[in-house]
Amino acid sequence: MGRISTQRVLDKLDDYFSRNDYDGAERHLLYWLEEAKAIADRHSAILLLNELAGLYRKLSKEEKALETVADLLALIKEMGIENNIGAGTSFINCATVYKAFGKAEKALPLFEKAKSIYEKELSADDKRFGGLFNNTALALVDLERYDEAYELYEKAIGIMKNADDGDLEVAITYLNIASAKEAQLGAVESEETVRDYIEKSMKIFDEHENRDGYYAFVCEKCASVFGYFGYFLYEKDLEKRARDIYERS
Repeated sequence: MGRISTQRVLDKLDDYFSRNDYDGAERHLLYWLEEAKAIADRHSAILLLNELAGLYRKLSKEEKALETVADLLALIKEMGIENNIGAGTSFINCATVYKAFGKAEKALPLFEKAKSIYEKELSADDKRFGGLFNNTALALVDLERYDEAYELYEKAIGIMKNADDGDLEVAITYLNIASAKEAQLGAVESEETVRDYIEKSMKIFDEHENRDGYYAFVCEKCASVFGYFGYFLYEKDLEKRARDIYERS
């Protein structure tokens, strides 16, 4: 059996995303998923299911997202690769889908599976641990397990502050902590603490030197969080930074 050229598929997917053509992106992924199944290219099918799960999560299509997660987990089990490093990434993606649709209790066991794999396969300072800890902490906050969440946020910061471009991930983590503090303490009681973390995050955004596409993506992703906390001018500023970078590229 042959193999699909996944890089070409992903390049075309990026093209759809660059034009915000999410319907086209879905059709593209579904077409190639069927091709992968037709030639029994299960490794490509796993990649495509991961992309589909992420797309449906982004578009808030709960039913399709959960169906895709079920298919992805079943295929990993069928292939017997549940301890593979790639499976760890899939477990995180599936867990993130569960968390996005209010199923944090189903997300945590998958995050734990990913953690077990990462601990065996990666060095303790690998950047991927930062993302894992951040995402796990978000699920813990949903379950009101705040102390556990803060511990993971601090671990994520410790890893990301030493990674390339990791300061932006630290900025995101500060915003996550601010949101957790508000959820735990309420808007009034958390006001001073929230302001401290918001200002720490702003400092990173302002001092970050590499104003590339990834910086634009993070600005765009985080702008609304600043707006939520009342930093409306800064929200607009981050949106403009992202827009200017995209227009130059």
